[in-house]
Amino acid sequence: MQVAKPVGRSAPALKYDILSALAVHALSGDKHRHRSILRIMVLVTTRYNWRSNELSIGREEIARLWSVNERTVKREMAKFRNAGWITVKRPAVRGRVAVYEIDLKQIMLDTVDIWPVIGTDFQDRMQQEPAQATNVVPFQSKPAIPPPEGEDVWGQVQSILHGRDPELWASWFQHLNEAERAGGVATLIAPSRFMADYIAQKWAGRLLAVYTRVDPSIRSLRIEAAE
Repeated sequence: MQVAKPVGRSAPALKYDILSALAVHALSGDKHRHRSILRIMVLVTTRYNWRSNELSIGREEIARLWSVNERTVKREMAKFRNAGWITVKRPAVRGRVAVYEIDLKQIMLDTVDIWPVIGTDFQDRMQQEPAQATNVVPFQSKPAIPPPEGEDVWGQVQSILHGRDPELWASWFQHLNEAERAGGVATLIAPSRFMADYIAQKWAGRLLAVYTRVDPSIRSLRIEAAE
């Protein structure tokens, strides 16, 4: 998945989309998630430089914004780093606060489950690659047409996936193509970097289990984006 840098004419809309995903993701969880996501949204809306992807802020200032002590700030920022949402670009030194980067791609991957809640238009926008990547085919929702049954391994894998969960197959698996199967590795091609990343993260285990059932020689999967 690639997230376009929120600058230029479309920047306000993209910023609202990212913040909307965070807000709905927060509300889909318990009170602890509510508070945690609200805290990172405060940092984004008050101190984050969208253009340079930099968050320059000290622990004392974060504590003031969050109305907590610095120990809580240390603990919460560690959670964001472990989740891959925030990384330290330049550590704090005497007389200079730390500079962080926010991984918008990881945030959007982790909030993808709630995109349909916001709306199909939001889902379509987020599942498209940035406009400049003209060699990437954007994801578009299509009617679920069952895969043809065949004797080849990939045809059998697709049939099993469709039989187990037609909606999941229609949203994700039907867009994959098998490029190669050799040396115990099956290589699949997704139409966009977003789909390749998301399927690898969320559904690789299910795909491999079905592959192993059809062809026990397959021990691992590689999911790549179309060039």
